[in-house]
Amino acid sequence: MMSRNVAVTLNRKPAARATWLILAAVLTLVATACDSTPPGGGPSPGTGSATQTPGPGPATAAPSSRNPDGGASAGAESPGSTQGSGKPGHVFVINLENKGYERVWGAGSAAPYLSETLRAKGVLLSEYYGIAHNSNPNYLAQISGQASNPMTRSDCPRYALFEQTGATSPGQVQGTGCVYPSSVPTVAGQLSAAGKTWKGYMEDMQTPCQHPEPGAKDDHQGAQVGDQYATRHNPFVYFAAITSSPECHSNVVDLTALAGDLQSTGTTPNLSYITPNLCNDGHDSPCVDGSPGGLESADAWLRQQVPAILDSPAFRQDGMLVITFDEAEGNKTGPSGMVPGGTAGGRIGALVISPFTQGGSSSDKPYNHFSLLASIEDIFSLPRLGYAGAPGLNSFGADVFNARSR
Repeated sequence: MMSRNVAVTLNRKPAARATWLILAAVLTLVATACDSTPPGGGPSPGTGSATQTPGPGPATAAPSSRNPDGGASAGAESPGSTQGSGKPGHVFVINLENKGYERVWGAGSAAPYLSETLRAKGVLLSEYYGIAHNSNPNYLAQISGQASNPMTRSDCPRYALFEQTGATSPGQVQGTGCVYPSSVPTVAGQLSAAGKTWKGYMEDMQTPCQHPEPGAKDDHQGAQVGDQYATRHNPFVYFAAITSSPECHSNVVDLTALAGDLQSTGTTPNLSYITPNLCNDGHDSPCVDGSPGGLESADAWLRQQVPAILDSPAFRQDGMLVITFDEAEGNKTGPSGMVPGGTAGGRIGALVISPFTQGGSSSDKPYNHFSLLASIEDIFSLPRLGYAGAPGLNSFGADVFNARSR
């Protein structure tokens, strides 16, 4: 609106009337522009707007950028990440060999880096058990939920095809043999089908997906100088659903590939399954290369390898590292009926380190290797396989993911 002075002036001199009319029009336009709002009546640029705060997540988590279908956008989280959901999205599993709970975690442990330094960073599962003797069935349990059979309990000296005689609950194939048919699923196949990623990192494996020919003798039952790879500690090659797929050659690789994969969240698998060689896993003592072996060599290997995992972008974002053993030494067993799937491999314990765990804490809830599989499947919203789906089986819960709110 024009001011009173402008109106009076327009009445004074006809010669100036045109000039004042132009000035009045300009003033009106300026006033209108200052009062305008964007389409839709929202706040004008620069006035600020409410932003939804992400849910609980790791303290180092970056803002999420997600596609509508749940996949990661370019430059955002890696496939299948659970960043912002309050649970892990990158799981690392390291299996060591043949050591019982007291020997590893008790006073005077020969593995101070594991039992003291790393112990202070995570939660110790004091009632975690192997499911059988010897080694092989414990590894198979962790990725398939299948119980042991006579040939796997003998560590499969021959790479024999599984001869199925039937099926039973929970999700078990009956029979004996080492190489399970394609009908037997694994968490690797589940992850791939769900659009997530996995890799097995096998130290000293000479070629990707290395295994004997079907029916042949396994020449990697013992260590050799320069080649301490053990087929029986590589569970992925005992399932035809994996070995018949191109993924076996791309995903079951030598440990040397891990360093490069850890460089970004986009190259770090959702599941990294790591197996040291026969010396570095503590199995042999002494080792063929002159190393002391046992817990001493295993602890030195952890000191060399674990910092790179803990410092990786994927772990810092939403990682979970599980360090455990396949079985206790000798023929030690656990209490009967304590955990579905059994405790026949003895008490071994497991350490879980994560942004979601409280350092130096512990849980005495009973777990076994089937529990580890169930926990991985729960994290990635996958159906539970085999004994992982047995009624009453514990998976990692608030006793493990016990970090104080951030």
